[in-house]
Amino acid sequence: MTERKPDFADLLTLESVDRDIFRGLCHDGAPMRAFGGQVAAQAQVAAGRTVEPDRLMHSLHGYFLRPGRTDAPIVYLVERIRDGRSFTTRRVSAVQDGETIFSMSASFQRPRETEEAHRLRAPDVPSPETLRRWWGPIDEAPEYRPFLLIDIRSTAGVPGVPQDGAAGGPADGIPRQSVWVRVDQLLPDDPLLHVCALTYLSDLTLASTASLPYLGVPGRLDIVSLDHAMWFHRPFRADDWLLFAQDSPSAGGARGLSRGMFFTRDGLLVASAIQEAGLFRR
Repeated sequence: MTERKPDFADLLTLESVDRDIFRGLCHDGAPMRAFGGQVAAQAQVAAGRTVEPDRLMHSLHGYFLRPGRTDAPIVYLVERIRDGRSFTTRRVSAVQDGETIFSMSASFQRPRETEEAHRLRAPDVPSPETLRRWWGPIDEAPEYRPFLLIDIRSTAGVPGVPQDGAAGGPADGIPRQSVWVRVDQLLPDDPLLHVCALTYLSDLTLASTASLPYLGVPGRLDIVSLDHAMWFHRPFRADDWLLFAQDSPSAGGARGLSRGMFFTRDGLLVASAIQEAGLFRR
């Protein structure tokens, strides 16, 4: 018998325990440590399950407070902060063994069309079909098998594409990296699922952007996510190719700030992300 390939949506599935209380399981991001992007995405699912379906999530702000474990469920407690005419606000606490490991606020809006609209242009990079599929170390470790549902293709080493701010890098000297990402299977037509999937995808490479200039320094560099914020500007599909253009404007005091923007293949800016991570040298 062949083992069924899991659906990406399974990674974000929650059990309803009671009104505004949900339970889920997370896979490894580091050995026996729950992947932060999945915890944040599951918290979004929990918040979205308490909101009218005509309201779409447009932002989230989350703090990683303690490492989550993979051998026990995580309980998501949702607080209904506000239900207004146009905006809805939820607060979610992810609890494991009686301790809060992640806290998030999320805002939803009833869609409105306005005449005011501007956006940043996408950087000029090669199309994903011309780049090699990249897994980093995850194809070598069985615990990272869920990441095989993701397709990532980096522009690193492509002539003319700004990279990590080292010698020969951009004039401003800050680290940069751009990757094409997508969920490598067709997802249901659920806007909340695609928003949550993008949060999951954003946590795969964003924090590491701040560490790029220091990877050659002796000693092990541990990267620990401290907080994560996202803004969803326009509709998109997480199972279509999205260019994640990232940079890191500052690092110091054992913390590094990274920011990134997601563009469609047509160059449309659809989401932005900012994350601060702890950079600890062993």
